[in-house]
Amino acid sequence: MIMDNTFRTKLREGKPTVGTHFMSSDPDLPEIIGDTALYDYGEFGAEYSVFDMQLLYHMARSGQCSNLPLMIKPDQKSESFWAQAALGAGFKAVLFTDIRTPDDIIRCHQAIRPDMPGDEGHMGVKLRRPALSGYSDKNPDVKGSQAYVDDLKSIVFLIMIEKNVAVENIDEILSTAKEYGVDMTQWGPADYGFSRGNPDLMHTSEIRPAEELVIRKSIEYGIHPRIEMGGPESAKRYIDLGVRHFCVGWDRFFYKSSLIEVGEGMQKVLEPL
Repeated sequence: MIMDNTFRTKLREGKPTVGTHFMSSDPDLPEIIGDTALYDYGEFGAEYSVFDMQLLYHMARSGQCSNLPLMIKPDQKSESFWAQAALGAGFKAVLFTDIRTPDDIIRCHQAIRPDMPGDEGHMGVKLRRPALSGYSDKNPDVKGSQAYVDDLKSIVFLIMIEKNVAVENIDEILSTAKEYGVDMTQWGPADYGFSRGNPDLMHTSEIRPAEELVIRKSIEYGIHPRIEMGGPESAKRYIDLGVRHFCVGWDRFFYKSSLIEVGEGMQKVLEPL
C-alpha cells in the first residue's frame, strides 16, 4: 500500500513545514512522533546511526501507523543504495549530504527519480513496498504501475549546502539544483566550518554571512531553504530571512535533557534524607 506523501502536499500548497530528527534505531519512534500530530515528517539521521534494510521497513510502517512521512539522511559514500532502499521501504523524502559539485546533484537525482523518458532518473521497478500487489491496489481508478511512478515523483528531494566549495560556487550549485528539481536546501554549519579548517566556526557570528547567503540564494532560485535548530526560540531570525521550513530537535538531546531534568529533581528530593 502506498502512503500519501502529505509532506509533498504541504509544499505544493505553499504551507510552512516542521520536522524533527531521530537517530535511534528504535522503530517505535516514528509512531510516537506522529501520534503527537505536531510534526509534518520525521527525519532519520541514518548518516549517524546503525541500521539495516529490515529496520527501514519497520520504521516506515511505524510512521504509516500515525500518518507520519519519513525522510532519510544517508551517508554520502553509499547514498544511492540507501536512498533507494528507504524509498522501497516507504520513506517519502531524501536529504543528500556533502554536495560539492553539480555532478553530485545529478547523481542524487538519478538515485530517486524514475528511469523513464523525460525524468532522467535511474530508479526502475523494484518489487518493494510501493510496488507490491501488482505495483499498487490503493486506488481502483489509477493503474498500479502509474501509482508507483507518481509515488516516485512525489518524493521530496533535499540537498545539504555544507561545504566551502559549494558556497563558493553557490550559483552553479543552485542552478543545477533548480534544473533537477531539488525541493529544499539545508544549511550545514558544522561541516562548513570543518571544510574551512575551523571546526568551531559554527559557534561564532562569523558564520552568519555564509548562512544568510545560502538562504538568500536558495530563495532567489525558487528553492525552499530549510533550517535545523534545537528549539523554537531560534526561529524568528530565520523567519525574518524568509525561511518557512524547519527541522527541530534531536531524539538524543531530548532524552538527555529529560534525564538531567528528572535526575536533578530527584537529587533535590533526596538531598535532605
